[in-house]
Amino acid sequence: MRRRLALLLQYDGSGFSGSQLQPGRRTVQGVMEAAYEELTHESARFAFAGRTDAGVHALGQVAAVDTDSHLSTSALRAALNHLLPDDLAVMAAADVEAGFDPRRHAVARTYRYRIRHGGPRAPLSRSHEWHRAGTLDIEAMARAAALLPRGLRDWAAFAGKVPEGYPTVRTLRRCDVERRSTGVVLVTMEADGFLPHQVRRTVGALVRAGSGGLQPGQFAALVDGAPGSAGPTAPPQGLVLCSVAYPPRTVNWGESESALATRERDTRECAPSEEGWG
Repeated sequence: MRRRLALLLQYDGSGFSGSQLQPGRRTVQGVMEAAYEELTHESARFAFAGRTDAGVHALGQVAAVDTDSHLSTSALRAALNHLLPDDLAVMAAADVEAGFDPRRHAVARTYRYRIRHGGPRAPLSRSHEWHRAGTLDIEAMARAAALLPRGLRDWAAFAGKVPEGYPTVRTLRRCDVERRSTGVVLVTMEADGFLPHQVRRTVGALVRAGSGGLQPGQFAALVDGAPGSAGPTAPPQGLVLCSVAYPPRTVNWGESESALATRERDTRECAPSEEGWG
């Protein structure tokens, strides 16, 4: 009997040209579908909770697929991870209702952006953070972020190029700036959904505020600007899709204690520290 599965994915985006299929390019969707076909001998199309660009990472991307396979979710997860490359893994799998749509049914998405500023370059983390040569005023960045309107608002000013008529109203619930450690700043944003490049353009504008190029009030006023006018767009490697939330009982991952401990460790930086500025 045909069933629908939800898969919780983690990946290092450095070697991918984004999450969605692109002809002739290595993408998360393409690699997932190839591994799935090798395992089940089914040609299946995966749906994703959100699109990530080339170089953007994920701790909690959610995908869904229809299958005729009778493998248990734990066996399917283990088998797929045996076939998948080292930069992509299935962290959990669950049976869901036939109509489950990982994008439309999501009620919140959380992204984190990591910036290193001042000091020498950090070569080992160059693929996972934006290194800025100058120092940043973290308190100014935090004040600016706090002025962004929460709730339902048109965010076209912070969007990349979108098709004509594309809806640009979203509900921002959180935008925090915090000092994680010496020289490291995290920007965490949560909303019901995000426009293309919205998080990266927000971070780029916040860095302008932290560099003295914008006063906090000027940063907040960017929301009322022309479509695509806020920014600049921060580079992709500092961005991580931390999690996607659904209504209760929509997805039951049924993870073991060890799997939950691993997820909690991996997503710890997505939550603000007690000493954070945000």
